[in-house]
Amino acid sequence: MRTGWQIGSVFGIPLLIDSSWFFILALVTFFYGSSLQGGELSPTATWIVGFVMALLLFGSVLLHELGHSLVARSQGIIVNSITLFLFGGIASIDQESKTPGQAFQVAIAGPSVSFTIFLFLTLMGQFAPISEPFAAVISDLAGINLVLALFNMIPGLPLDGGQVLKAAVWKITGSRNKGVRWSARTGQALGWAAVIFGITAYLSYRRLDLLWLALLGWFGVRNARAYSRVVDLQEALVSLTAVTVMTREFRVADADMTIRQFADKYLHEESNLIVYYAASDGRYRGIVSIEELHLIDRSQWDQSLYRVVHPLTEIPTVQETTPLTQVIDVLESQSLGRVTVLSPAGSVAGVIDRGDVVRAVAERLNVPISEAVIRQIKEEGAYPPGLQLQAIAKAAAE
Repeated sequence: MRTGWQIGSVFGIPLLIDSSWFFILALVTFFYGSSLQGGELSPTATWIVGFVMALLLFGSVLLHELGHSLVARSQGIIVNSITLFLFGGIASIDQESKTPGQAFQVAIAGPSVSFTIFLFLTLMGQFAPISEPFAAVISDLAGINLVLALFNMIPGLPLDGGQVLKAAVWKITGSRNKGVRWSARTGQALGWAAVIFGITAYLSYRRLDLLWLALLGWFGVRNARAYSRVVDLQEALVSLTAVTVMTREFRVADADMTIRQFADKYLHEESNLIVYYAASDGRYRGIVSIEELHLIDRSQWDQSLYRVVHPLTEIPTVQETTPLTQVIDVLESQSLGRVTVLSPAGSVAGVIDRGDVVRAVAERLNVPISEAVIRQIKEEGAYPPGLQLQAIAKAAAE
C-alpha cells in the first residue's frame, strides 16, 4: 500500500514523498543555513544554499535506495515504490530475495552507492577547480554520504547492516527466519542503546542532535519489532492447513427441491455469511448461487434448484491438506469471498473466508481478538488495514 504523494518516477519506479519529509527538509535547511551565517554569502544566499544542501542530502538518500531497488529488480523482484520520509528513504519491494547470496547483494547495494558517491565527491573536491562556498558544500555532502554508508552498515534491522547479518545467518543456518530473528534482536538491542545514550547525553549537554539520536534509536526498535512480528506471522501461516482453519458455516439443501422450496426453507435466515450446497443420493452436487437465484423472476421459482447450482468441479476449491499460505493466495488472486474445502472423498468438508484466516492465526499466536472483529472482517471481505497478509503468505511460502 502506497503512502505519500507521488512526485515522479525513476527508472520506472514511482517516487513518493511522505508528509514527514517536509519537516526534515525544513530542519536541514535551517541548520545548514544557520551554519553559513556571518560568512561571505548574504543572508538570503545562505538559506538558498541550506535548501539546496537539504535537497542534495535527499538526492543522496534516493540514490542509496535506487541501489537497493535496481539490484532487486535485476533478480526479478518488483519494486513498488521508493518513499522519502523523516528518517531517510525506503524501497518497497514485492518479495524477498530467494537466496542468502541474493539478499546480501540487495542489502550491500545501497551502502556501496553511498560510499561510491563519497569517493567521487572527495576526489572532485581535491582535484577540480571549485571555489568557495561550493567546495565546502561538496565536502559536506561527501561526508554525509560516508556517514550514510557507515551508519547503514550497523548490524541490526531495519538497517542495511541488519539485512547483511540476516543473509549471513541465513547462509549459515539455512533458515531465513533465523536470520531475521537474529538481526531483529540485534537491531532492538542497538536501538535501545541509542535511546538510552541519546537521552542521557541530552540531559548532560542539552543538545537537540542527541535527542535526534534517541529518536532514531526508537525508530529502530519499533521496526526491528515489526520484523520479528512478521516472522512470527509467517511461521504461524506455514504451520496451518485448510482443515485447521475451515469452519462449517454452510447448509446442505436437497438438490431435488425447487427454487421456491429452497427459498422458503433457507432464505429467511438472517445471516448472509452462510453458504449453501446442494446434495442428492448422498453426494454433493455443487454450490447454490444465491446471486443467480435473485435474478430469476419469482414466477419461475417452480424450476429445479439445479438451475442455480454450480458443480464443485467448476468452483474454486482446496483440499484439507492445502497449506494456509496457498489458501490465502487462492482467495486473493481470484478475489473470492470464501473458498470451499474438500475432503479426500471429494465431499464438502468446510469453508474458509478471511475472518476464518485471521481467527486461526490469532489463536496460533495467542493474540486475543473478538468475534465482533472477526464478523466485521467476514462481512467486509477484507483484512484489517495494514495487514498485508497476501504478501506475508507469499514470502512464507517461498
